[in-house]
Amino acid sequence: MIRRFWYTLVLSMLIGLSIQAQPKREVRAVWLTTIGGLDWPHNYAQGERSRAKQQAELQTMLDQLQAAGVNTILLQTRIRGTVIYPSDYEPWDGCLSGVPGTSPGYDALQFAIDECHKRGMAVQAWLVSIPVGKWNGLGCKRLRQRYPQLIVKIGDEGYMNPEKPQTASHIAKLCQEIVSKYDVDGIHLDYIRYPETWNIKVKPDQGRTFITSIVTAASNAVKALKPWVRMSCSPIGKANDLSRYWSHGWNAYARVLQNAQQWLADGLMDELYPMMYFKGNHFYPFALDWQEQAQGKIVVPGLGIYMMAPQEKNWPLTDITREMLVARHVGMGHAYFRSKFFTDNTKGIYTATADNIDATPALQPALTWRAQQQPAAPSDVHTMATQITWQAQPGCTYNLYSSEQWPVDTEKAENLMLVRHASAQLNIPAGNQRYYALTAMDRYGNESRPTQCNEKKTPPASDALLCTGNTLRMPDNYDANEGLLTLSALDGTLLQTLSVRNNVINMQGITDGVYQLRTLNAADVSHHIAFVIVKRF
Repeated sequence: MIRRFWYTLVLSMLIGLSIQAQPKREVRAVWLTTIGGLDWPHNYAQGERSRAKQQAELQTMLDQLQAAGVNTILLQTRIRGTVIYPSDYEPWDGCLSGVPGTSPGYDALQFAIDECHKRGMAVQAWLVSIPVGKWNGLGCKRLRQRYPQLIVKIGDEGYMNPEKPQTASHIAKLCQEIVSKYDVDGIHLDYIRYPETWNIKVKPDQGRTFITSIVTAASNAVKALKPWVRMSCSPIGKANDLSRYWSHGWNAYARVLQNAQQWLADGLMDELYPMMYFKGNHFYPFALDWQEQAQGKIVVPGLGIYMMAPQEKNWPLTDITREMLVARHVGMGHAYFRSKFFTDNTKGIYTATADNIDATPALQPALTWRAQQQPAAPSDVHTMATQITWQAQPGCTYNLYSSEQWPVDTEKAENLMLVRHASAQLNIPAGNQRYYALTAMDRYGNESRPTQCNEKKTPPASDALLCTGNTLRMPDNYDANEGLLTLSALDGTLLQTLSVRNNVINMQGITDGVYQLRTLNAADVSHHIAFVIVKRF
């Protein structure tokens, strides 16, 4: 393992910040924090105008995140015994309306789900599990009233007692409520552990059993309703001490009694987002340990991009980008903590990601341990000048691929153009020379075989000129009196005019492809002369 670690680290340093082969499937996530409006919202919804402003802010953030390749939003939904949707179990958090227990006038969770899905992004409801806020705060007080003797006070904060069965049942009820009412793509459990300040009086194995019982109750509640909904959590960033690397007393297994790696093995979790807000030897060997113990499931290191802020640790950008590339090299994605540090482009992280590291879209890894059957390929596909339509399938979204080569290779990540498109039609640019392929994808992430949307364009052999260099001899049927000589797309769209000298056409700068050679006179009348195949061997 150590040898592989050093090999990976050296490789990443050699790569530096240059673009690396980007995978077709990879989790690229961000934690979007709502507590205190840290990431969103930055204004209270107390009327129609302020509500619209609050919603517009989220839409702008999601546009930014989509443009940078983010495909998963971890949206803080349960905050501290309070929530951002109308719940039968817990009151509204005050981050939306400014008044705890008061509705902002709309369902923020539903709004966020709709906006994420419009952009082809998955959204997981992030639930802070054990902490319930200030002892006299609304969320903590309501839970104390509902469950006498359940909430433990540490300092001036309240915590659900992980050793009481009501904790597991209450968290499971919240998960079940969300999954039954909303089309979420995942449930993300945060702080599903003993508080580090807890006076632990049970044996470690017994304590881990208590925590696992909460995970089990939540997972069973979700999977019984919608088995495709992803179960994930954010354990402490170091699973345990390693043979040659010490966790310095801060790890998931021994310190806060999280048996997260076993949760993957037992099928209680589909994904782990370990909070790896470290660098150097505090990051790399522990990241590899998570991946080696992943049981073929999904591990996404949480990156502490907030550490780049001058008021924090002032890390250089390369500390983060190197971690991203190493994680990618060993088959892991990346998640940013937090959203605002990313969209604020702290130390250039947004630019580096959008322009380089995540320059092309990516699909999420499929839950093949839950289901493996491919959906049927899209059928009844019609390609028009500016639109593709097809027959919709229940429970499927669609991915669009595009290439200048036919057939479009849907295994190449660079050909992926649009992901998780919900409707059975989409617009394409007019007059371009590209080919398109369409796949269907089910809720588990299984993808169909591709349907090639347009036929290979093959001009008649008797009416085609071959250009293998930067010049082309004029065709015999060209009449100089007909006006300008032009190069057009196959659908007739004018691309550019051509210069002619001594009966030779200048083709310099024309990319390989198939075109029409046409004339254009002063009355804007155009005539076809020949097809031109540009192929520089």
